[in-house]
Amino acid sequence: EILKVEQKYNKLRQPFFQKRSELIAKIPNFWVTTFVNHPQVSALLGEEDEEALHYLTRVEVTEFEDIKSGYRIDFYFDENPYFENKVLSKEFHLNESGDPSSKSTEIKWKSGKDLTKRSSQTQNKASRKRQHEEPESFFTWFTDHSDAGADELGEVIKDDIWPNPLQ
Repeated sequence: EILKVEQKYNKLRQPFFQKRSELIAKIPNFWVTTFVNHPQVSALLGEEDEEALHYLTRVEVTEFEDIKSGYRIDFYFDENPYFENKVLSKEFHLNESGDPSSKSTEIKWKSGKDLTKRSSQTQNKASRKRQHEEPESFFTWFTDHSDAGADELGEVIKDDIWPNPLQ
């Protein structure tokens, strides 16, 4: 019953999100600013991630028709020096056995620009203490499907940032 109401509500909100996307597109650096100012997301951003996110022009969250079955987050990018893709997507759904799983666009990195393989010299100061670990990148999220049920970033974008990016 609650899911039916939620589905109806999501359909009603679609035109407003569409209009909002058109308005946001006119604001320079809107999404990078939103991510940098969000405590959970900013913790994942290195300087180079931030640079790459300056090319992010639009974010869209689409809940699947059957709301229980999952959702997709699309990130739209302008031409940029980091990767070829115009759209990066990550999809969350329940597989046949009912377990959460995810899949995403493979990022087509330009030569020498793969931010998931950064050298430790380019890490932000806060993470220098962990030099022996593989440097994390916001973009690593697109390749990490290890625990889709505990994907905090996906949940934060869907439930927190998408409904109210200015909070």
